[in-house]
Amino acid sequence: MIPDLDSQIGILIYTTKFGGVGGKIRTDPEDFHVQEMLSKKAQDSINSNKGYAVYKLQKRKIDTNHALSDIFRKTGIRLKSLGLKDASAITEQFVCSGNRGKIIESFSSEKYSIKKIGYVKKPLSKKDMVSNQFKIKIRNYHGDLSSFSEYDKILNFYGYQRFGSKRPVTHLIGKAVLQRDFHKAIDLILSFSSSYDSKENTEIREKLADKENYKKYFDKVLPQMDIERIVLREMIEHDDAFRAIRSIPLPLRRFYIHAYQSFIFNQSLSLAFADGEDLFATGLGDVCYDHKGILGKYAQGLDQRLALPFVGYSYYKKTRFDAQISRVLQQEEISPKDFFIKEMQEVSSEGGFRQAAIHCFDFLLSGDTVEFSLSRGSFATILLREIMKPADPIIAGF
Repeated sequence: MIPDLDSQIGILIYTTKFGGVGGKIRTDPEDFHVQEMLSKKAQDSINSNKGYAVYKLQKRKIDTNHALSDIFRKTGIRLKSLGLKDASAITEQFVCSGNRGKIIESFSSEKYSIKKIGYVKKPLSKKDMVSNQFKIKIRNYHGDLSSFSEYDKILNFYGYQRFGSKRPVTHLIGKAVLQRDFHKAIDLILSFSSSYDSKENTEIREKLADKENYKKYFDKVLPQMDIERIVLREMIEHDDAFRAIRSIPLPLRRFYIHAYQSFIFNQSLSLAFADGEDLFATGLGDVCYDHKGILGKYAQGLDQRLALPFVGYSYYKKTRFDAQISRVLQQEEISPKDFFIKEMQEVSSEGGFRQAAIHCFDFLLSGDTVEFSLSRGSFATILLREIMKPADPIIAGF
C-alpha cells in the first residue's frame, strides 16, 4: 500500500518486488552518512596556487543553507555549495568561494567545520559533483534485509525533502505562483499545516489563516519560521501579496517552482510505469544521457540512460511519455507556457530532462547497514523507500 504522503508528492507506485523490512532511519545523526564525490577533472583542478578557494564542509544537525549563512555571518566569507544536504545526517561536501577576496584556512562551530583544501582557476559548479556516497543504518527492521538486490530497478523520483518532508507544501506554493494566485501562495506559506507539524506551529498557523491576525500574532511566530516572518512583515506593512512573494529570497522562490515541476515529474513517472512503459531501457526515439551525463538522442550500441522531460515553458513533447505528462498537466490545469512568469521572470523555468531510473553503484549490505553511491540529483530516501516500504515515512525517519 502506498503511504498517503507518497501520493501527496506524486509517487504512486513501488517498482521492486521486495516485501520491505520496515524499520527506522536517522534515529541518530550518526546513522546517516553522506559524502560528496567530485569528478576526476574537478579533483585534478584543485591546487595550491591562488584562485577561488575550495573548502570541505563537514556538518551535523544543520542543513547546508543555514551552515553557509552562519559562516557568512561569522566570517564574512560567502560560499556556494555544489549540492544541498539536510540536517539529519553527518555530511561532508565541497563549497567554493565566488570571488578571490577574503580567505580563511579553517573555521568551526558546534554543528559544522570548514577547512580550505586548495584553489581552483574558476569556481566549482554543480556539474563538478558527480555522485554521493551513503552509509546508512536501518534500526528495528524485520525480515531478511540481506536479500534485497533490486537496486537497479528503482525509479528516479524526487524525494520527500524536495516537498518539505513533514510539511509537504513547497510544490503547492509553486503551483499557486505559476497560476499567479499570489494570495493563495501567501496563505499556503503561512497557514498550511500537516499532522506531523508541532502543536505550537499548528496553533500559530491556524491563527495566520485569518489575515486580520497578521499584526496581532507576528511576534508569536518562531524565529526559525524565517520565511513566514519575512512574508508577514511585508503583508502587514504593504498588504501586497505579489510584493510579499517577491520579498522571499530568490533561491527559495525558484525552489518552489522546481518543487512543483518535481511533483509533475513524479506523477508522470508513476503513470508511465503503471501504463507498462519500460523505464529501465532505452530505444529508438528516446532522449538519453550518456555515461558523461551529456543529453542526446538514443544511439544503438552506446551506454545510455533513459531521460524523461522535466516540464517547463520549453517542454519537449516528442517522447513516448507525452500521453502521461499531458494527462498530469490537464488534471493540474497547468500548461507549459505557465512556467514563463512575465510578472516574475527571474523564477521562470524552461524545464529540461531528468534521468528516469536511479543509477546506483557500489551497493553493499552488512548487517543493519547499507552502503551505496548515487549519481548527482538522486535521493537516497527513494532507494531506502523500496528497501523498507514504510507504512509511515515520517515516523520511519524519512
